[in-house]
Amino acid sequence: MTGLASQAPARAGARRKRPEREPRLLSAFKASPATYAVLLVVSAVFFVPFILMVSISLSSDLTSSQNAFTVIPTEFEWRNFTEVFTATGLPVGRFVLNSVLIATLSAVGQVLSSSLVGYAFARLRAPGKGVMFMIVLATMMIPAQITMIPQFLLFKELGWVNTYLPLIVPNFFTNAFNVFLVRQFVSRISGELDEAAQMDGLGYFGVYRRIILPMMWPILTAIAIFTLTHAWGDFMGPLIYLNSEESMPLALGLQYMTGTSNEMQLPPWNLVMVGSIILTLPMIAIYYLGQKYLYEMNLQGGSAGVK
Repeated sequence: MTGLASQAPARAGARRKRPEREPRLLSAFKASPATYAVLLVVSAVFFVPFILMVSISLSSDLTSSQNAFTVIPTEFEWRNFTEVFTATGLPVGRFVLNSVLIATLSAVGQVLSSSLVGYAFARLRAPGKGVMFMIVLATMMIPAQITMIPQFLLFKELGWVNTYLPLIVPNFFTNAFNVFLVRQFVSRISGELDEAAQMDGLGYFGVYRRIILPMMWPILTAIAIFTLTHAWGDFMGPLIYLNSEESMPLALGLQYMTGTSNEMQLPPWNLVMVGSIILTLPMIAIYYLGQKYLYEMNLQGGSAGVK
């Protein structure tokens, strides 16, 4: 009995010293060849529309009029990429410049306003700040269709219809999603930097401009990419507020390109697809060039910064 009693604590100690198993969620996922095969097939399926768009853009006018399109390009009419600016009867070059203007100013407005408001919610102390932040987040649940008519009436009273102001000015007042991103990102920056800067005589705006703003480049670049993507491909906003052909962006101009004067005549789909490529390629290039900033945003800000 005494031997059994002495062995029991030893067994209990041995049980305590056993290394704990790591949770399954922390173990690395090892992709098998079958996984890569499935991903390759799915990627190919999603890539088919883009290949078809390129194939139609390189087709001749005869093929376009007969709707005899193929997924794999069989014709290579490179002149379509120049004729889209001359043969459509529409100012396509002006459409591109309008899109660049609207998208660029919208991104600048979102970056400036989001950085200021997000920094204020993360660093400034004020009574009711938490409640106000919750109200700002609650606005994300309001569908855009509800505010569409009141916004149009407001901008009409201001005389902004048929101008770029309704498409650009609201971006200088940020939105709830971008404020949340910046606030979460700045909250993870050590407050000791602010205290050291304040001891050197900097105020809140000085800390923002000299300390916090240079550290926010990953999140601000991500916001700029998101805003550029939305503004570049926005169709509904220009459709509501812009009436003149000269002021239309490319996304709305492509819709006008599909219209014809004769009901029996088909739109020039090869030129329409060229315009679609011009609309698509800049966003692909921006995401490719800015992917490292998106990664740094996730790495420095943590997962809460991108949810």
